[in-house]
This record gives sequence, structure tokens and C-alpha cells, in this order.
Amino acid sequence: MAGRFLSFEGIDGSGKSTQARLLAEALQGHGREVVLTREPGGSPGAEEIRRLVLEGATDRWSTETELLLFTAARRDHLEKTIRPALARGAVVICDRFADSTRIYQGLTRGDLRQTVDSLHALMIGAEPDLTFLIDIDAAEGLARATARPGKELRFEGMGLGLQEKARAGFLALAAASPARFRVIAGARPAEAVAADVLQQALARL
Repeated sequence: MAGRFLSFEGIDGSGKSTQARLLAEALQGHGREVVLTREPGGSPGAEEIRRLVLEGATDRWSTETELLLFTAARRDHLEKTIRPALARGAVVICDRFADSTRIYQGLTRGDLRQTVDSLHALMIGAEPDLTFLIDIDAAEGLARATARPGKELRFEGMGLGLQEKARAGFLALAAASPARFRVIAGARPAEAVAADVLQQALARL
């Protein structure tokens, strides 16, 4: 079977990580090899960069520096994890990919979208076959995200305004690329969301 690359996007607290895991489990049940991964991260080097960008003060990095760090992590992830898995026919399910950089560094924290796209074309040059946008109200997502334990709260600490801009940006991306995106209503029980996601994934696979 040919490898397939699926990604999950959405604002913080949308439930995309849970849905990525549930889809991975379901596809494994259908006999597919699945590689469940995440960004930033997904390879040893990229996981080191993850700690740099997701922890610490909100003003730790400029948006431009963040963009370079995320791109470096993505390049390593692509080389070490994604491409080898696709080459052997696996389904790669990634919790965030380039669309998150288009939104968080390219739109919500400055006007860097052209720079984001140029750097992506130069250093990454890959897009998922199918992207699930788990859509949820920004206030609800932020409340969910800040209630979680852990230190990875740097972007959540930037407030509701950023999450509202991010949601609008993700929906605009989905509208501009309807062949790749599937928008899934996330403010429902996880099992109902997962059923919709699985149906769409099997149709593409």
C-alpha cells in the first residue's frame, strides 16, 4: 500500500491530539501500519527544539526566531521520521504540521505569511494528503488548554485574542484548500468526533 500523510490542526485545546491518537488506534485495527507523531517534535532533535519553543516566557523568542526554530524542527522530523515511514507504506498521523506555522508565526503574531511560505518551499516542500481541522470556540479551547497539567503553556499564555485569530486563520486555510482539509466540529463527545474523522480518513485511504 502507498504511504499516506495525515495531519491534525486546530487551536490549543481543540482536542486534536486526542483525535490523532484515536484515529491511529482505529487504523491499526484496520491492519495499517501507523506512525503517530507530533510537531514540534517527532524526532530526537526536534523534541529538543520543542522544549525551547513551548516552554518559558511568552517573550522568550521573537516571531522570526520562532519561525526558524520550528522550521529546523520540521526539517529534522521530515528527514528522520515522516519520509522513512511513508517510503515503507505507513500511514503517518501528525499532530500539527506546517499549517500551524502559517497561523501562529505567519498570521497571529505578525505579518510573516510570505516568509513562512518561502521558507517552507525552500526547506520542507511537503504537505499532508489530508488535514483534519478540529474546530472549537476559542474561549472553550483556551479553557481546556490551560486546565491541562504541564509546562507547555507558552502560546496559551498569549491570551484569548491570539486563539481567536488562530481559529479564524485555520478556517480561512481550510476554505482556501478544500481538497485537503476536512473541518470537524470539535465541541462534541470525543467518540462522535472520532467517528467522523475515521469515516473521512477511510474514504481517502
